[in-house]
Amino acid sequence: MSDVVAIKDQVEAAVRAALSQVLPAELAGTDPVVRRSDRADFQANGTLAVAKKAARSPRDIGADVAGRLTGLTAEVSGPGFLNITVPDDVVWSAVAARLADTRLGLTTPSTGERVVVDYSAPNVAKEMHVGHLRSSVIGDALVRVLEHLGADVTRQNHIGDWGTQFGMLIQYLDEHPDVSWKGRGAETMSALDGLYKAARAEFEADPAFADRSRARVVALQAGDAATLDVWRDLVAESEKAFEVIYDRLGILLDGDDFDGESRYNDALPGIVEELLRTGIATESDGAVVTFTDGVTGPEGEPVPLIVRKKDGGFGYAATDLATIRLRVDHYQADRILYVVDARQALHFRMVFDTARRAGWLPDTVQTEHVPFGTVLGTDGRPFKTRSGKTVRLADLLDDAEAAIRTVLEAKEHDFADAELDDVVHAAGIAAIKYADLSNTRTKDYVFDVEQMVATTGNTGVYLQYAHARVRSILRKARTEATPGDSVDATLPAHPTEKALALTLDAFEAALRDVADTLEPHRLCGYLYDVATAFTRFYDACPVRKADDDTVRANRLALCDLTGQTLATGLDLLGIRAPERM
Repeated sequence: MSDVVAIKDQVEAAVRAALSQVLPAELAGTDPVVRRSDRADFQANGTLAVAKKAARSPRDIGADVAGRLTGLTAEVSGPGFLNITVPDDVVWSAVAARLADTRLGLTTPSTGERVVVDYSAPNVAKEMHVGHLRSSVIGDALVRVLEHLGADVTRQNHIGDWGTQFGMLIQYLDEHPDVSWKGRGAETMSALDGLYKAARAEFEADPAFADRSRARVVALQAGDAATLDVWRDLVAESEKAFEVIYDRLGILLDGDDFDGESRYNDALPGIVEELLRTGIATESDGAVVTFTDGVTGPEGEPVPLIVRKKDGGFGYAATDLATIRLRVDHYQADRILYVVDARQALHFRMVFDTARRAGWLPDTVQTEHVPFGTVLGTDGRPFKTRSGKTVRLADLLDDAEAAIRTVLEAKEHDFADAELDDVVHAAGIAAIKYADLSNTRTKDYVFDVEQMVATTGNTGVYLQYAHARVRSILRKARTEATPGDSVDATLPAHPTEKALALTLDAFEAALRDVADTLEPHRLCGYLYDVATAFTRFYDACPVRKADDDTVRANRLALCDLTGQTLATGLDLLGIRAPERM
């Protein structure tokens, strides 16, 4: 565990201690409410909230607190705010301590919380499309941050690999043996997608084919060897195609994380039987359903959660209940996250309620639906192709890389072709991921490639450029006379040096904010703050041509810590930080 204590934490501790000295005993432990300020290094507002209880004016309390702060300078402002200045030596010491720590001062709990994250969830035999982007990107960022903070994370990709649609597709393939679809690499999923649509059209047009397809579903569920062989091929080829997309996107999911619906098939009858036996579920018009208190329709009627359908088939609710049992019993989860679009909010509310009443979800286990908004086109409508079709995820990546190549090739560079290709890929993925992650998760956002690939403003490419700029400074400094690499804490700090150091000092707080809120845009905003603070520092303070060696060493240390923080933060978003751009 790191011994580095964030400066903000030190300030909070000092103000809390001073408050406990000037307030009545029953008000000990009052929150000092410390935050960064543009009028000082920090501002403490705790005096305002506690003044009425203490029967004193907040300015009087503030003045008493200011007089008892040790190692800090404070003055009372406005109605009772405390404007607090941190000594420069404390700031420089924090920079040195973070640089000396491989985790940049990040503390780690001794025992990790066990978290299961359910995300991405494409369907077998169908191409991944824009609808899978947000779940994949958001889920992966949360996995990375939680793991970095010490959680024991299990990734689960709950793919759609079971159901009546497979009977239809397998029957179609059986009746069209000359159709080629296996082993076609990136084109396999396009071929399967087309075959699925053809099978659907025949299913709807030919009642005899529909009957044969239903019989094939029965054969699949009964374990017919020939049917299962084709089904296994469909799953295997689809998983290979999914992994190609994940690898290209820089998503952590791999073959070990696939958690298909088929895994739970044998458990579903028992789920229904137990719910009926305990009276949690009831039969309604031939279906088995549960109800959740307070969930009603437009006319005030109770809304059912369908666990088993009229035809005897099982709905998503049954499978989701089975996954909860596995995640609690087998994975021993403390927390289960479902990164699924906002339209499923009611479904998960009812599933979680049913699981808790059934005793499958103990009060000690936290389940959270992590909803997200829709990807829109520049016309403000759900993102589609010009012909109105769903946009393939692979096409989105192609468009972003083409756009960033145009931007990069317009700039002077000395990249060899292979290095340029690598940078184009890294920047294209950064553009897409950051545009998604930097927006508030629950809101819709517009997919605008031209804006995404901009090298200025709050974009992933801008942050990559900021990191590359820092690395360039450090590379050039290494080729020059080296003044020593130690930080001199006795030097005065320029205002922009101090502002940058205090921003870097908040790295752990930003990560814990993401873990608590499950909102990656908070990390994006933090990294943008780091990059802009670095720009102000660099514009105001010469680094390689600093006045003397000690000043130069301190500024290079700031550059180094900035570069490492940007690289680590981008990696936690699933974005690469190239050394050169």
